Amino acid sequence: MQTLDGPRLPAATGRAQKLVVLLHGYGADGNDLIELGTQWRRLLPDVAFVAPHAPGRIPGFPPGMGGGRQWFALDAYDPDLLRRDPHQTAAIYAQMRDAALPSAAILDAFLDAELAKHDLSGNRLALVGFSQGTMMALHVGLRRSPAPAAILGYSGALLGTGLEQDIRGRPPVLLIHGDADDIVPVEAMHAALNRLGEAGCPARFHVSPGLGHGIAMDGLELGGGFLAESFSAAAGGAV
Repeated sequence: MQTLDGPRLPAATGRAQKLVVLLHGYGADGNDLIELGTQWRRLLPDVAFVAPHAPGRIPGFPPGMGGGRQWFALDAYDPDLLRRDPHQTAAIYAQMRDAALPSAAILDAFLDAELAKHDLSGNRLALVGFSQGTMMALHVGLRRSPAPAAILGYSGALLGTGLEQDIRGRPPVLLIHGDADDIVPVEAMHAALNRLGEAGCPARFHVSPGLGHGIAMDGLELGGGFLAESFSAAAGGAV
């Protein structure tokens, strides 16, 4: 099986007590998100951060340029259709599920290996995704046992069907989205929240006004606080 790697930030305090895995979006690579670890390091001093590069390369992407990675192909993706008919959201993301399965297995194995490397249990893990990385974080994280301490998703969506049957843990989830997102419309976040609720998974959300497909300062601050809170809860309140 293919293995993953990417940029890392060690825990500021030395030996890591917790692990945050940052999953980038379509067309980027791990270098695109590792900066989040730098932003959150003061708040999460005993956390190690890693941002793996997705296993797939986008065909035709200019060689030698940064990025160009994909968790799965988006050949048929049409955000304009989602804006024209938000009721199509669930069906469109359901079609992507099968395409994501090979990368999901690779990512799941990577998480196991990283936890073992740091000698950490599965509830000392948090997944953070952006866009396609959020899709992967939700898909893989909700099917892990023990469940991660948290899943934080920016500008993403929930893939596939059958979550109620597949879910193995119900970690706290926070979804953050811009209401002016023209790549993954905010309707995808609301559809994800509905499905998470149906599966009994606690989920919160925040909408950043005027934000397109990106991460704003309000989302950055909320995300860091959510991770700190969730790690503390997973440890029984210990800081």
